[in-house]
Amino acid sequence: MENTKEMRTWLDDMGLDHPLVIAGPCSAETEEQVLRIAHELKDTDVNYYRAGIWKPRTRPGNFEGVGALGLKWLQKVKAETGLKTATEVANRNHVELALEHDIDLLWIGARSTVSPFIMQELADALEGTDKIVLVKNPVNPDLALWLGGIERLHTAGIKKLGAIHRGFSTYEKTKYRNIPEWQLAIEFQNRFPDLPLINDPSHITGKRDMIFDVSQTALDLNFDGLMIETHHDPDNAWSDAAQQVTPAKLVQIMKDLRIRKETDEEAEYNTKLSNLRAQIDVVDNQLIETLGKRMKIADSIGKLKKEKNVAVLQSNRWNQILGAMILEGESKGLSEEFVLRMFKAIHQESINHQEKIVKA
Repeated sequence: MENTKEMRTWLDDMGLDHPLVIAGPCSAETEEQVLRIAHELKDTDVNYYRAGIWKPRTRPGNFEGVGALGLKWLQKVKAETGLKTATEVANRNHVELALEHDIDLLWIGARSTVSPFIMQELADALEGTDKIVLVKNPVNPDLALWLGGIERLHTAGIKKLGAIHRGFSTYEKTKYRNIPEWQLAIEFQNRFPDLPLINDPSHITGKRDMIFDVSQTALDLNFDGLMIETHHDPDNAWSDAAQQVTPAKLVQIMKDLRIRKETDEEAEYNTKLSNLRAQIDVVDNQLIETLGKRMKIADSIGKLKKEKNVAVLQSNRWNQILGAMILEGESKGLSEEFVLRMFKAIHQESINHQEKIVKA
């Protein structure tokens, strides 16, 4: 699969003056709920109305979707509001039912993308369709696996393809539900700049109050659109309540987002500069996260030294670290002077952490 300008034809043909917006409830719960939210999103910037019909959960026993019945509700949404419809498919039966009910956009979830067997089954079921098919990143940060799934659909003759960045699972506790790993999404764009890339801030954050910031970062990084979960009564949603916003809040988010347009050479320069700065912001945040993790390890070392009554400063160990980091830094184009200054500061902060614990 090679990048071509034709990859974004389906998106360009919409002639939008704003990013593509896919919004709606995490799960279709009742016909009344589906239609109520749809009517509140009518005449907004929302282009596709999403609702989860089949919802296999991580652990059994939770609400797993209303099933095919919900597809009829989505048909009513289109008839009553004019909104195009979208839902997730995970097997051949889902595909056949979604196509039978004329769903306009289908997406493949992270748990499906992780399996080439599932992706091939879906590619075979979707072969030659003229529907839009979007592929979420796999749950683990594996760019080859993500692209491989898209390539299987491309090989099946599906022309209207795109990707959804929804973050990656981790065992660590972070402020995100799924760590964005922005660098991987940036690498995706570098390889396929014309394949539409949509951001899913709902699943990245897991918290509604973080959705705006993640959405803005995505737009600064030249993403083509957003998929945001929206519910008229988020706190009482049957699934993923904490990450859903009301339709009114969604409209406000869309108004507040800064969308940079390329209209002339100066604007193009500013857009590229903003994109590069956004990439720096991403890396800087990763640096802070990493340094925080390092100091937590230093705290554990401090506790161990206190138990064994060992001196905080271990000169031999420090010299070994410094020598190794200077060599590693040189291989990355960093000067010896810079590496020395940086690691001296890091080392001093580590010593401060340990001394605080030893003296406590």
